[in-house]
Amino acid sequence: MLDELLQRVRGYQPRPLEAAGRFPEAAVLVPITRSEEPELILTLRAAGLSTHGGEVAFPGGRRDPGDPDLVFTALRESEEEVGLPPGLVEVIGPLSSLVSRHGIQVTPYVGLVPDYVEYRANDAEIASVFSVPLSFFRSDPREMTHRIDYLGRSWYVPSYTYGDYRIWGLTAIMVVELVNLLYDADIRLQQAPERFIHLP
Repeated sequence: MLDELLQRVRGYQPRPLEAAGRFPEAAVLVPITRSEEPELILTLRAAGLSTHGGEVAFPGGRRDPGDPDLVFTALRESEEEVGLPPGLVEVIGPLSSLVSRHGIQVTPYVGLVPDYVEYRANDAEIASVFSVPLSFFRSDPREMTHRIDYLGRSWYVPSYTYGDYRIWGLTAIMVVELVNLLYDADIRLQQAPERFIHLP
């Protein structure tokens, strides 16, 4: 089943980013375990960081001048943050680039990783490394919806709680795109869900 899902990623054409080239670049790895029940590997960023401190994110970061491409950036940062050797990652393909609230263009790359990796969190950047079954997101078990006005339009972004972790914001947008692609989940970010309450 996993191989069938990954074929969808390989043949995927991400949405073009209208504002591409105007922002500094970054890349994240979206690691999926090669297992019967695939899981996403996520991190909780250290609370003291100046950007996105205390938030759940995929491993990744800013592109260095010496990085030959963004795939290299995602793999280099993943090794620095969680001790994931690049040689263990099979990069499958990109999802759509997004612009963070700090004005960084972030490109996610889906990668397949073994399910036996012992992650080592870099204490300066990462508070913990954890995994969530991909199937958890299929039914869109959101606790709430955040409206984010972004690049001239409103996005209705789910916020998920898994154990002690809250998955929201840019990371949730990436998860939704992935789950829609893999499972035809039809989670819509461009329209308010039925239970959405507009606050004045």
